[in-house]
Amino acid sequence: MKKRVMALVCAVSAAGAILALFAMPRAAFGQGEVRQPGAVYDFDFKGEKPAPAPRRDISGVWEPAANASAGINANGAQQMPSDGKPEHELPFTPEGRAAFLSHKPTFGVTMVPSALTNDPMPGCDPQGFPRIVLHNFRTSRIIQTPENVVILYEFNKKWRTIWTDGRPIPKEVDEPRWWGYSVGRWVDDYTFAAESYGFDDRTWLDNAGRPHSDAMHVREEYKRTDRDHVVLTIVVDDPTYYTKPWTALVLPLRLQSSHFDIREMECSPSETALYNKLFANPAAGIEAK
Repeated sequence: MKKRVMALVCAVSAAGAILALFAMPRAAFGQGEVRQPGAVYDFDFKGEKPAPAPRRDISGVWEPAANASAGINANGAQQMPSDGKPEHELPFTPEGRAAFLSHKPTFGVTMVPSALTNDPMPGCDPQGFPRIVLHNFRTSRIIQTPENVVILYEFNKKWRTIWTDGRPIPKEVDEPRWWGYSVGRWVDDYTFAAESYGFDDRTWLDNAGRPHSDAMHVREEYKRTDRDHVVLTIVVDDPTYYTKPWTALVLPLRLQSSHFDIREMECSPSETALYNKLFANPAAGIEAK
């Protein structure tokens, strides 16, 4: 029962991105570093001289290079966390600030108890892109074909398609999507760039409740620096909610074995309800009905 409750906390709590680390087997920890079972990290290869990067290839299984927690950003986007520091204040428009203040996240400077949040994700609404990488980036698998690049994500077992067949981004979007419409191209032999538009504005950008409008444009870059590393960069450009583009993420990734078994992390409405009953509601002083 104790194991079940711990798994429940990790799966559905707004803090689950961090608490999940404590649910890992003891073998997952070594020398003070956090490890996904079976994964390798830069601290395993101190002093290494990686082989050269292959040309026009970002395929494979990728994990944050530093350790398993390097892609977990509970307090907001890695480069601009919601921590009250002036240098991390986002360039909101008046409309964007009003949208931000209407959100009630469970982390960041405007945090509320989890029972009072209006975050759509704990109820298992799709977190969408780019939140899946700005909040809780775990192991991913990138598959390349002549027509597209497909990215499979561990968190909530989701995937995205980035089209590389030469199609343009739609100028008008009749059906906004949780994950947007994405097209990509090779900028040079070692840099793959993607652009995404057409987002459903019900999603949040990150765990701290940063908003986006349906005018958001996300720029995404994968730079293959050597055989074992890719650096992922995310830039948010939303003229309705922000006065200028801003960099949200710069995350080095490390290549894993092609046989690496990606763990399951799934959102379960029934477990969310049980978590609220056992933890969130009592913590907020809400009595059971």
